[in-house]
Amino acid sequence: MPTQSRHFLLFEFNKVDVTASTKPGLIAIETSKSGSTPYHSLLDYFSRPRADALEPIAHPDSSINKMVDSRNSSLRKAAVLIPITRLDCDNESYIVMTVRSENLRSHAGQISLPGGTRDAEDADDIATALRESEEEIGLPASKVEVIGKLGDMALPSGFHITPIVGLIQPGLNFTPAVEEVADIFQVPLNLVLDPNAYKASFMTFNDVERKILELHYEDYRIWGATAAILYHLAMQVAKLRTS
Repeated sequence: MPTQSRHFLLFEFNKVDVTASTKPGLIAIETSKSGSTPYHSLLDYFSRPRADALEPIAHPDSSINKMVDSRNSSLRKAAVLIPITRLDCDNESYIVMTVRSENLRSHAGQISLPGGTRDAEDADDIATALRESEEEIGLPASKVEVIGKLGDMALPSGFHITPIVGLIQPGLNFTPAVEEVADIFQVPLNLVLDPNAYKASFMTFNDVERKILELHYEDYRIWGATAAILYHLAMQVAKLRTS
């Protein structure tokens, strides 16, 4: 499967639709000059030059961070995609998410972002995220405009995850891989990018009570690593909006 490189964004102000750039390899995303919505702030965040060393994503419980740091060299590389639908005058922006099958050995029944373990043929984290997203929810790589990535996150389950952020058109049809995905749903981006929407709670892991984050939408409870990744994104965009 061909991989997609990260594209820089060209902004034309005072418009809200998407047009193709005349320069090969670039996408012109037209946004409001004020960047008044969370969606526009997200685009602004990923359009700015950033250091190669991205800030790692931390667990809300410091004891888990210490645990995974001690095992970092043995963790398996993985990547997830944060698929964000484009905002236009008729559609709110959403993030596509999944409910993992109860039959899986790892994180069964939990809400997740599409993604998985890096394969030998994957050129990089972007290739992993795009391949896994096509396998899990039927999202072709050609339908994803990759705009950037977040820092890595180490998990107690043995994985070292890199979140990749991409834009997709609204209204796409998804097909779940029945052996891996029990449900596909979409969460409003405005909710995900609101740091105040996340609440702290506790769960028992290895017989110790640990602090976690939760985000609730309708009947869906987003928690654990997925909530931590999305909260990290929300905080990064919020810092930009207040700077």
